[in-house]
Amino acid sequence: MIRVRFESADGQTISEGEGSEGISLLEVGQGIGQPLEGTCEGQMACSTCHVIVDADWFSRLPKASDEEEDILDLAACATRHSRLACQILLSADLDGLTVRIPPESRNMQGR
Repeated sequence: MIRVRFESADGQTISEGEGSEGISLLEVGQGIGQPLEGTCEGQMACSTCHVIVDADWFSRLPKASDEEEDILDLAACATRHSRLACQILLSADLDGLTVRIPPESRNMQGR
């Protein structure tokens, strides 16, 4: 199992989870009750599952597609390390991945 940590915008751990290789970060979040809205169910029709990937981990991710980049242009509080959780697929290289939930974002659902 691959471990993932979700942090608040100020860097405090708010939840931790794990998932098997090949599932998305969005699915891990949903499985542990971490609110990443994902209303498009992974079809990249929205930007609500936007997360900010810790800089140390960002280079380990595959390059974002042009479509993902376009959607991230619509995301609130996007940074150069922003990605859509539905597009981050877990692999052994990502064990221990840390992501932040953006401040003032629709996916925070009260957090």
